Amino acid sequence: MSRDVNNKYWDEELETLPRPELEKRQLHDLQEIVQFAYDHAPYYKRSFDAAGVKPSDIHTLKDIQKFPFIDKKTQRDTQGVGSFLGELAAVPEEDVVFISTSSGSTGVPTMSPFTKKDFDEFQETESRWFWQVGMRPNDRYVHALNFSLYVGGPDVIGAQNLGALCIWGGTLPSERLLFVLKTYQPTVIWTSPSYAWQLGEKALKSGIDPKKDLNIRKIIVAGELGGSIEATRKAIEDIWGAEVYDFYGLSDIFGACAAMCEAKNGLHIAENHILVETVDIHTGEVLEPGQTGELVFTTLRKHARPLIRFRTGDIGWIDNSPCSCGRTHGRIHIQGRKDDMFIVSAVNVFPSDIEAVIRELSGASGGITGEYLIRVFEKDFTCRYAVEIEKKADNPRTDEVVAAEVSAALKARIGVKPANVVVHPDGGLNTRSEHKARRIIDERKLDYSI
Repeated sequence: MSRDVNNKYWDEELETLPRPELEKRQLHDLQEIVQFAYDHAPYYKRSFDAAGVKPSDIHTLKDIQKFPFIDKKTQRDTQGVGSFLGELAAVPEEDVVFISTSSGSTGVPTMSPFTKKDFDEFQETESRWFWQVGMRPNDRYVHALNFSLYVGGPDVIGAQNLGALCIWGGTLPSERLLFVLKTYQPTVIWTSPSYAWQLGEKALKSGIDPKKDLNIRKIIVAGELGGSIEATRKAIEDIWGAEVYDFYGLSDIFGACAAMCEAKNGLHIAENHILVETVDIHTGEVLEPGQTGELVFTTLRKHARPLIRFRTGDIGWIDNSPCSCGRTHGRIHIQGRKDDMFIVSAVNVFPSDIEAVIRELSGASGGITGEYLIRVFEKDFTCRYAVEIEKKADNPRTDEVVAAEVSAALKARIGVKPANVVVHPDGGLNTRSEHKARRIIDERKLDYSI
């Protein structure tokens, strides 16, 4: 099917469905997938029966609130039980054509299986996101994401299905990737926000001006929060002279479940595939759209392993108000991971808030590089935090002055200042990475679980 390259929508009917019609479709798919999960996945039958609920109890979208939650622990506890795919799986192994796994950053890596239909719909969604950020068949695209078991690896197929010329880069060393960018002159690249920034810095230091010597016009970032932090996004755009768009994915569902549009005001989530709830992180009470809490997803069309009320561990909110781009699917705003949030003097602190300050201070006239590391520790039975940064080589100010400026900016933005700010020389922090950068070290020994 040929598409009008001037039409900003990949599937205009779907993307602009009036909310009542979209929710009508969601309800139909919700009723079907909950019944399918109950009939075919041993865990769901046992869990629903124990909670005294059944699929026929769903008459409205809000009725999903009657059903029990699952989370990463549920996945780990049921994985491999009864069969290779485990008790959450709802299809036999012979129906599965692809599995990815999580990174295991919060425990044992968990598998995410796909039937052929699941996988094809996954790639159709990726094509939609690529088109949404402006990719067209005449683009050259470098997919600079990990292909080793990572759910984002196959997303390149969505770009191929769109018609773009695709270069399967993977996690190439920086020098090799810069060679690819200079030799083949691609127009679009996808990587992590920290690596996009670091790669631009490395290009400049090696005598390559990304704005003049390369042809990148659009940068897709995911895997970290930076793409939705305006200061980080602007820092990347300033180096490359390109537009930066944030994608959001979960190994448990799709490589990218949500993506920015040209408005860059949140990420449109694929509501034809995912029903979104927001709940209080302590009580599990369902919150109204627009209120901040833990995002809970129910997959509406994934049959290999349906996820019914999956607590993602991501803190944010959903905005269902009309978007200036014309799309009607809600926009999620991610504030951080529940696991990464820490509380200092009764203030909730997210690493994303600290990053925003550091990146703002590292602007064109700033005296720090933008690299940072957060250490969370305890002193006198109280949670504290410290920040480590790098001072640019040409910054004439003393370390003490730089530290004081950073501390004051953090206090103004977050409400609590760090216990101390450690200043390193340019390159002194071992935080640069060709995938996800490690930004937080938790040295606490007491139980600070929230």
